[in-house]
Amino acid sequence: MRKNRRNKNGLTKTQTIALSFLLIILVGAGLLMLPIASRTGTPTDFLTALFTATSASCVTGLVVVDTYTHWSTFGQMVIITLIQIGGLGVITMAVLFAILFKKNITLKSRNLLQESINSLQLGGIVRLIRKVIKGTLLIEGLGAVCLMFHFIPKLGVPKGIYYSVFHAISAFCNAGFDLMGYREQYSSFVYEVDSIMLNVPIMLLIIIGGIGFVVWDDISANKHHFRKYQFSTKLVISTTAILIFGGAVLFYVLEADNVLADLSVKGKILASFFGSVTARTAGFNTVDTAAMKDSSILLTEILMFIGGSPGSTAGGIKTTTIAVIVIYVLSNLKQTKGANVFGRCLSDETIKKSITVFMLNLSLAIIAAIAICALQKLPMRDVLFEVFSANGTVGMTTGITRDLSDISRIIIILLMYAGRIGSMTFALVFAEGKMTPKVQLPKVDVSVG
Repeated sequence: MRKNRRNKNGLTKTQTIALSFLLIILVGAGLLMLPIASRTGTPTDFLTALFTATSASCVTGLVVVDTYTHWSTFGQMVIITLIQIGGLGVITMAVLFAILFKKNITLKSRNLLQESINSLQLGGIVRLIRKVIKGTLLIEGLGAVCLMFHFIPKLGVPKGIYYSVFHAISAFCNAGFDLMGYREQYSSFVYEVDSIMLNVPIMLLIIIGGIGFVVWDDISANKHHFRKYQFSTKLVISTTAILIFGGAVLFYVLEADNVLADLSVKGKILASFFGSVTARTAGFNTVDTAAMKDSSILLTEILMFIGGSPGSTAGGIKTTTIAVIVIYVLSNLKQTKGANVFGRCLSDETIKKSITVFMLNLSLAIIAAIAICALQKLPMRDVLFEVFSANGTVGMTTGITRDLSDISRIIIILLMYAGRIGSMTFALVFAEGKMTPKVQLPKVDVSVG
């Protein structure tokens, strides 16, 4: 594990990243409280503004007020700016401005960048960030152009372009915020379930944004030569493909006689793939989430819990984490020497970190669910879905977000924050700096299983 030295202000890298997100959230909340940010011209209360700013900065998508009907154009611009900053990372955006103003990138900034995008190497980190920024603008731009073919015929040129850009950024950053409230509040893309011109670009943007910046760099360097990819890239691509196609097939089978029943074959296929893709961790929906079967709700929770890949715009425990745990469990069942995959053996440190991340996220979700259920009389099914959505920075909901009490909303805010900066980072913010014993205690065997 990389060392996490303190800077001259007494903050470690993880604490600096956590604090930078907190500052952006507070600034965003302040802007959203301004009268100009709401359609009615009246100030928005602090908790609603804080919830929205956190959801946008942490690229989640859970909302307590409809984005289209409550927020003015100014408010929507604040939200999409927070999404872009949160998606790329505050440190990355700070380095972008340093590059634009031709400032030197210090070693401290390079270390923060390395931590921010989960890169294993410090060398070439600024070059990678340049590529990330250019790639982001290119992909979001292409996505917006594709979406214009859907929105301009429906909304006209000015509004169609605005909607296309907004949703392209929101989708690429896996944020889940939408402006479809002009049709019905909180409806997301339910009315566009069979639209290829909307579904396909949105899904591609979500996938590309969720595979990770380091993976981009590897693929761009080695093109379609899978054997030349780095080990982590192979693991990300393989796991992502399994989750997308496996999730789509399961969703189709489980919901064929339910929310998919009245759709055309095209609509069923699109909805199944969209349901699989958006759950990791975009937050849009093309079918009524509340009407889904319990089995589909559980499937979606699993996908939300896993999320996207390291160093991406997505949340969750990450594809590599679940892949490492599955490989480790299978190797134990087969009684093989070491957890082996793609001609390599996973290190003990990687396995321990994966199990730690898994347990931290699961514990946070369960504790939050118990707390909310103790505070309010809400169905456990809906509460669990809400907390997994918040912790995985997904943004999908069965509709209870607006029914949450003030304390429950604060719990969800903390979950979104922890989910974006990472559960490990969230824990280290409070744990770092404490003395650890240098002497290893005697080992002991315990009966398990």
